[in-house]
Amino acid sequence: MYSVRKLNDELYYLGASDRRLALFESAYPIPRGVSYNAYLIRDDTTVLMDTVDRSVAERFFENLEAALGDKALDFVVVSHMEPDHSATLDEVLRRYPDITVVCNTKTHVMLEQFLGKTPENVWVVSEGDTLETGRHTLTFMMAPMVHWPEVMVSFDTATGTLFSADAFGTFGALAGNLYADEVPFERDWLPDARRYYTNIVGKYGTQVTALLKKAAGLDIRMICPLHGPIWRTNIGWFIEKYQKWATYTPEDNAVLIAYASVYGGTENAANILADELAKLGVRGITMFDVSVTDPSEVVAEAFRCSHLVFASTTYNAGIFRNMETLLLDLKAHNLRKRTVALIENGSWAPTSGKLMRELIGSMRDMTILDETVSVKSAVSREDASALRRLAAALYETMPKRTIEHEAKIEPNAMFKLSYGLFVLTARADGKDNGCIVNTVTQVTDNPKCIQLAVNKSSLTHDMVLATGVFNVSVLTTETPFKVFRHFGFQSGREVDKFADCEDIRSDNGVRYIPKYTNAYLSGRVLFTQDLGTHTVFTAEITRAVVLSNVPSATYQYYFDRIKPKPQQTEKPVRGYICKVCGWIYEGDELPADIICPVCKHGADAFEKLPE
Repeated sequence: MYSVRKLNDELYYLGASDRRLALFESAYPIPRGVSYNAYLIRDDTTVLMDTVDRSVAERFFENLEAALGDKALDFVVVSHMEPDHSATLDEVLRRYPDITVVCNTKTHVMLEQFLGKTPENVWVVSEGDTLETGRHTLTFMMAPMVHWPEVMVSFDTATGTLFSADAFGTFGALAGNLYADEVPFERDWLPDARRYYTNIVGKYGTQVTALLKKAAGLDIRMICPLHGPIWRTNIGWFIEKYQKWATYTPEDNAVLIAYASVYGGTENAANILADELAKLGVRGITMFDVSVTDPSEVVAEAFRCSHLVFASTTYNAGIFRNMETLLLDLKAHNLRKRTVALIENGSWAPTSGKLMRELIGSMRDMTILDETVSVKSAVSREDASALRRLAAALYETMPKRTIEHEAKIEPNAMFKLSYGLFVLTARADGKDNGCIVNTVTQVTDNPKCIQLAVNKSSLTHDMVLATGVFNVSVLTTETPFKVFRHFGFQSGREVDKFADCEDIRSDNGVRYIPKYTNAYLSGRVLFTQDLGTHTVFTAEITRAVVLSNVPSATYQYYFDRIKPKPQQTEKPVRGYICKVCGWIYEGDELPADIICPVCKHGADAFEKLPE
C-alpha cells in the first residue's frame, strides 16, 4: 500500500526509510536507519526529483504511481548519481520509456558508467538553465563536490523550494513526521545531522561555502534534501550551522577528550584532566574511548568543539591504531582552527606524543599546546601535577569574561527589564510538575513561536527536555504569594505539587493552572540551546486559550505588591536578603557562590539588609 505524502498543492513526497541498514556507505553506523527522499512535481508537466536506493524500491514505485494518478511522467531530474539516489533510475526508464532525463555534463558521463548505456532522451543542463512545468519554474545550479563532482541543486521559484541533493541532509529514518519542525530537532536530530555533514561532506568546506553563497540570493521557504526531514521553518538556523561547519568554525567553546588506553593508565590520565578542567569552570566536556566509539562520532564532535585533547598509549613504537585512524580521519576531512593538547603513554619508550604532534601539525590552522604530558605506565604524582598544568594551559586559551566586563554589569540593572510571571507545567513518566518562570517571549507570529529559559535544576526542565511538550499559564495581578511559594520555592522531586489540585489538562495531556491566570499556551519544542545554568527552549504554539481579562503580573508588580516584605525583629539582623523570595543570609560577607536555598537564585539576586 502506498504512503505518498502531499507537501503542497503540486508537490509530493515519494521517499521511504530503511531501518535495517547497519552501515551507511559501508562505513558509518546508522542505528536509527536512514531515509531516501524523492519528490514529484505534478503540474501541467510532471517532474520526478531523483529516485531512491534499491532497498526501498517497492515502496517508491507504489508512491510514484499513486502520486501520478492518470498523468504521464515527463521528466526525471538527476541531482546526484550516487546509487542511494539513482539505483532505481533504470527501472524508472523501463516503466516510463518516453521520459526525459535532466542532468548536467558530469552526470551524463556517469549515466553510462552506472546504467551500462546512455538513456535515449537526455537534456543536459548548465548553471542557470530552467525547466518550466506550468506554474513552476525550476532553476538548476551546480554544486560540485557536495559531495560528488556531478551534484546539482534545483530551485522552484514559484514556491521557494530548494531541492538540495545531499546538502542539508541527515542520518535517521523518518517516522511519519516529514518536517524538521515536527520533532525536537536540536535534541533528537542535530547530532545525526552534524555527523552526516562532517563525515559525508565535511572535507569540501570550500565547495559548500560556494553553494551557500548561491543560496543566500534565493528566497528559500522550504528545503527538500535527499536524506532526513524537510525544512520549512527556522531555515536560517540550519543554514547557520552549515556556515560554521563549512568554514570549520567551532560551534561551541567546549573540550573534546579522545583517548586510546590498553590497561587503563591513559584513560586515568584523561579522566584526571577532565576533572581538572571542570574544577576550573570549563563546561561542555565530552570524552570518547576510541577503541569502542566509531570514528564518525568523534569526527562530528571535533567539528563542534573548539578544543581537542588526544591521549594515546604508544603501540608498536607508534600511535595506538584506533587513535591513528581517528587522526587520519580528521586530517582527511580537513578539520582546522582548533586548539589541541596531547597526552602520551609508554612503559619504556613513549613516542605517541611526538607522532601525534607531527600528524596534527600537518593539518591547517591547528594550535598545538607545548605542554604535552608524558606518562610512563601509570599516572604518577608528578604526572598529576603536569595534568593540572595542562588543564590550566587549555583553560587560558578559552574565551572567558574579563574582570572589566564583570565591572560593567550592575545586577540591579537587569531587574529593570520587563518580565512576566508564569507557571510552566509538564508531564513525564506519569508524573505532573510545574515551576515558576519569568522569561517567556514570543519570537515569531507566523508561525507563532515562543522562547522560554528554564533553570536546569528544575524537575520541570528535565520533563520538557525529555518530552518536548509543555503548557505555560500566564499569572495575573490577583495571584497570591502562596502560588509562587507552592510552585517556585519547593522541588517537584520532593513533593507532588498537584496532589490536592483538580485534574485539568489541555489537549496535549499536560495540566495548566485555571485559577489566577488569564491565559494558557501549549507548546511543542523545536530547538534547545544550552546556556550553562539554563536551557532556552524555542517552541511552536499548538494551542492558546484566553481565560480572563485580569492584567498579567509583571516581575516588578510581584516585587512591589505580591512578595511579602521582610518581617521586622526585635534584634537587628545583619546580612543579605534575596530580592526574589525574601530568604535572609545572616553574615557580614555574602559568599560569591551562594545559591538561595528557596528560589535557587545566585548572588546577583541578593541585596544587603539596612543596618
